[in-house]
Order: sequence, then C-alpha cells, then structure tokens
Amino acid sequence: MEKTVRLDKFLADMGKGSRSQLREAAKKGRILVNGEPEKKTDRKIVPGTDQVVFDGIPVCYRKYEYYMLNKPQGVVSATEDSRCTTVVDLLGAGPEGDLRRDLFPVGRLDKDTEGLLILTNDGDMAHRLLSPRNHVDKVYYARVSGRLPEDAAAVMAAGMTLQDGTRVLPGKLKVLEGGENPRILLTIQEGKFHQVKRMFEALACQVVYLKRISMGPVVLDESLKPGEYRRLTGEEIRLLGGETDE
Repeated sequence: MEKTVRLDKFLADMGKGSRSQLREAAKKGRILVNGEPEKKTDRKIVPGTDQVVFDGIPVCYRKYEYYMLNKPQGVVSATEDSRCTTVVDLLGAGPEGDLRRDLFPVGRLDKDTEGLLILTNDGDMAHRLLSPRNHVDKVYYARVSGRLPEDAAAVMAAGMTLQDGTRVLPGKLKVLEGGENPRILLTIQEGKFHQVKRMFEALACQVVYLKRISMGPVVLDESLKPGEYRRLTGEEIRLLGGETDE
C-alpha cells in the first residue's frame, strides 16, 4: 500500500508555508492536485504519485534531501534558537524560507567553529555518520596558541584522557607548521562536547581557530564561502550511504 500524507504537511515539508498559510492559499485556488483546485488541505495524497502544483509551479517530492553548508562563526548548530541564528536559518528552512522544514544538522560544530556541516532529513544516514563504532573520520584544521609537546601526535594516537577525566578515541595529528603558534590537521572519529579544544587544552595549548574540512568521504567545497551552501551531488550522497533519486 502506498504511503499517504496530508496535503498541508507535504507542502509545509517542501517549504511552501505554514499550515495556516496553506489553508488560505487553498481557499484562493492556489493549490492544484492532479490538475484540480483543492480547497481542503487535510486531504491525503500519495507523494510522488499525485501531482501537486502550488502557485503554478509543480512541487517535486523528495523523500530525503542533503545539503553541504560552510558554517560561519557565530551561528549555532541547531534547528531553532530564540537568540541566535541557526544553521537551518541559513538554508532558508525557517518559517519564512523556501526549503523544507524537516532538515537538521548532522552533528554539531561549536558556535565559533567554521566549516563543513551536512544538513538532511535522513535520520538513518545521520546516525551512521555520527556513531563512533562506524569510525567515520572527521578532519579539522586548527591554529593553536602554545608550543605542542614533542610527543603530541603519539599522545593523541594512543587515545587521550581529557582534563576532566573523559577518555576519547585515538586521533591522528598532523603538524603543518610548528613553533609557538602551530597549524595542524586533526582527524577524530567522535564528537564529544568541545572535543578538539579540550584535547589541545590537555596538552597545555589553546585552539584559536577551528574549521572542519571533511566528514567521511565528503570534503568541504572550497568554492563555498562561509554561510553558503549547496545540495550534495549524487556521488557524495552515495558515498555517505544516503538515498538519491539519480
């Protein structure tokens, strides 16, 4: 049996307005289902089978959507926040946006951290990417204040104990530039609260700039400026184990 969904939920998920806005649109004849004006937004449709047109434009159904965002500093990794701009706001998926409303970030980046963040509505894929048992590499570029110990890479590779006693999985440290203010790449496979910063604090150093550049096989698109986003390509979706229409 084909799965049905309320027309107003379908249109709201596809970013066409709130349910109250859609009821008003239906009264004005702005919504067509299979070529006929539909006044009742609580009617059931079969997404992908029934043809829905809103303001003269067909509404294409996608079960899952996937976006790459270059998250800027000052934005929180959340779906909603009463005080701060969220990553979902940047994608225009808020109340006034054009994108579907069920998108969420896959994991978190700290408010002052930049870089790759994937947003989707595919919960299964998100779980696979975030589960430490799946050993998904997350690579960060950082600038650090302080001189790293000579054995910093070995300490991280062995699995560290943070200052509060928390144990973290082994990480791979690559020093791009040494000295008092080193530049590094760090690869980890989990995402505990402020983990990268806390790992360096355990070495008596401080992270002054942090950017995630890859997650699993997907690398941040260098053409995306902070705050910009694009859909993942079909190949990127397949590499992440998501579902593509291609």
